[in-house]
Amino acid sequence: MSYLERIEARLAAIAARHRARTVEPWQPRGDLIDFSSNDYLALSRDPQVVTAFRQAKRVGSGGARLLGGRHREHSLLEEELAAWSGRQRALIFSSGYLAALGAIAVLGSVVERIASDRLNHASLIDGIRATGLPRAIYPHARPPQSDAEPTLYASETLFSMDGDTIDPAALLRALGPEDVLLLDEAHALGVYGPQGAGLAFGLDDERVVILGTLSKALGAQGGFVAGPARLIELLANEARTFVFDTALPPSIALAARVALVLARKADDRRAHLRALAVRLRAGLQAHDIATAGAEASPIVPIIVGGEERALAVAAALLKKNIYAPAVRPPTVPAETSRLRVSLRSDLRVEDIDALLREVPRCIATS
Repeated sequence: MSYLERIEARLAAIAARHRARTVEPWQPRGDLIDFSSNDYLALSRDPQVVTAFRQAKRVGSGGARLLGGRHREHSLLEEELAAWSGRQRALIFSSGYLAALGAIAVLGSVVERIASDRLNHASLIDGIRATGLPRAIYPHARPPQSDAEPTLYASETLFSMDGDTIDPAALLRALGPEDVLLLDEAHALGVYGPQGAGLAFGLDDERVVILGTLSKALGAQGGFVAGPARLIELLANEARTFVFDTALPPSIALAARVALVLARKADDRRAHLRALAVRLRAGLQAHDIATAGAEASPIVPIIVGGEERALAVAAALLKKNIYAPAVRPPTVPAETSRLRVSLRSDLRVEDIDALLREVPRCIATS
């Protein structure tokens, strides 16, 4: 059997379990209500952010930051991200995924073991596995108490699939003096905290390291790590996903800087986003539809069970001009396939009501 025949068998097995995924061309439709995007503050299309991006005089950065990819906009953005998150310094990576891999590899070199929340994002899981360190996967939001071995604790603060939050201060209290806490604030930044600075803002402790993204509430692209200055210096020397990767285009860094200014002042957008989330969850509960997450979280999972049913409900909604994609294993545990509804501040109350009107019908007939 050739390798392509083995690939065909693998693809057939995936399809048989209703877990096949395809990358299809996106055709924008003006009548479509889109609940798929993590653009929580609707900044990716904000005129000021778009204008900043279009002012660029070059496309690519030209190379890695340590070689030809050095640009003023990178350094300025890093200073502003550090100030926003309340950390000494920050370092930009070309994606949040690469930031996670780089940070965990370096932090893993200064601890003996890793403790990870069971529902952590794949980027954290992949980074942890790559270290080869002994690891403990603890029940969701129930970290073990520190023991004698220096340990890296890793957790999201706003979980990307369940939409629930943890108390970072409580997690910090579980740490020993030689431990490190890596908090993935990808979905919380821009949404929670003063000026949208996240759930970990105000934890003035050198054991806390922040993992963030530019591609969600800031509407741009890229990731970053923020923490003590000495850690950032070590990342710039040893994080392979930084050292050997082409730097973020300076045009995107500039757009992200403008988005950050807007995000810090976006209390009205955050208030509207919270109101939409509360309305949606209350409406789902009134229809006895299973959901999860914090009341004001912009991530609202509608849990339907099996993969085939989730696909059927999503397809039925799409016929009603509502795009709420199905999320299936291995992204989520078996029998918890769901529609992952992601809210944005540019959605209207009428959009939420349309979803609440159609979801019960589509679930009932699927």
